[in-house]
Amino acid sequence: MTATFALIVDTFREAMARKIFWGLFGLSLLMVLFFLFIMKIDVVEGATATITLFGQQAGPRDGVEIDRMVKQVHSSISTFLYSFGMFLAVFASAGLIPSVLEPGRIEVMLSKPISRAHLLMGRFIGNVLVVSCNIVLLVGGVWLIFGWKTGIWSPGFLVAIPTTIFIFSVLLTVVVLAGVLWESTAVSTMIPVVIMILSPILAQEETARRLLSSEWSRQLWLFLYIALPKVFDVGRMTLDITLGQGAGSWWPIWTSGAFGILVYGTAQWIFEKRDF
Repeated sequence: MTATFALIVDTFREAMARKIFWGLFGLSLLMVLFFLFIMKIDVVEGATATITLFGQQAGPRDGVEIDRMVKQVHSSISTFLYSFGMFLAVFASAGLIPSVLEPGRIEVMLSKPISRAHLLMGRFIGNVLVVSCNIVLLVGGVWLIFGWKTGIWSPGFLVAIPTTIFIFSVLLTVVVLAGVLWESTAVSTMIPVVIMILSPILAQEETARRLLSSEWSRQLWLFLYIALPKVFDVGRMTLDITLGQGAGSWWPIWTSGAFGILVYGTAQWIFEKRDF
C-alpha cells in the first residue's frame, strides 16, 4: 500500500510538473466563474423578483417554473460537462500512462522493490484522482452557485460527478492498454476518443435495424454496442436523473464496468509478460 500511495503521489507531481493538473484546475475555475456572472437576479424588498438564466426569465409567482427552468439548465450543463469534460480529461491524462513506459524510466521504476501490478495500479489510480479533483471542483462549484443564486438545491445535478468519473475510469483502462501495447500518447488518445464518437451512433439500435440490409451487419452492430463502453447511455442516464426522471436501467453501468475490468486485466497481463 505504501508503494502504491507513493506512485499515486508521483502521478500527481508529474501532472503538476506538466501543467496538466493546473490546466484542468484553471479551466474548471474559469467555467465556475462564468456561471457566477451569467445569472441575473433582481431583488425587490428582500424577495426575488426575477431570475434570468441564458435569456430565460421566471418570477416569484412562477415558483414551479423557476424550479423547472433551473432543472433544464442543470440538465444542459451536466450534459456539456459530461461530454466536453470527458474529452478534456482523456486528452489531458493520456500522456501520463505512456510516459512511465519510456525507455530509461521504466527500467528505473522496475529496479525498485515494487511489483508491476503496483506500478500500473498506482499510475491508474493517480490518473483517476487527478481528473476526479477537477470534476468535483467543476460540477460542485456550478451546483453551489446555482443553489446560492436561486435558492433551489437540486441534488440530481451532482450525479454528474460519479457518472463522469466512472466513465472516465473505464476509458482510462483503454488508455492503459494502448500505452502498454504501443507506448504512444497519440494512440492512447485516439482510441478512447473513437469509442466516445462511436457510442452515440451504436446506441441507435432501432435505426440500425432499419438501415442495415444484411443480418450479419446487424449482429456486428449489436455486438459492438454490447461490447464497448456505453458512454452515450450513461450520459443519458445522467440527464434523466438531473431532470428528476430516475435512472431507468442500470445495464449500461454494469456492461461498461465489465468492459473496464476486462481491458485493465488484459493490460496488466501484457505488462507482466513484457520485457523492458
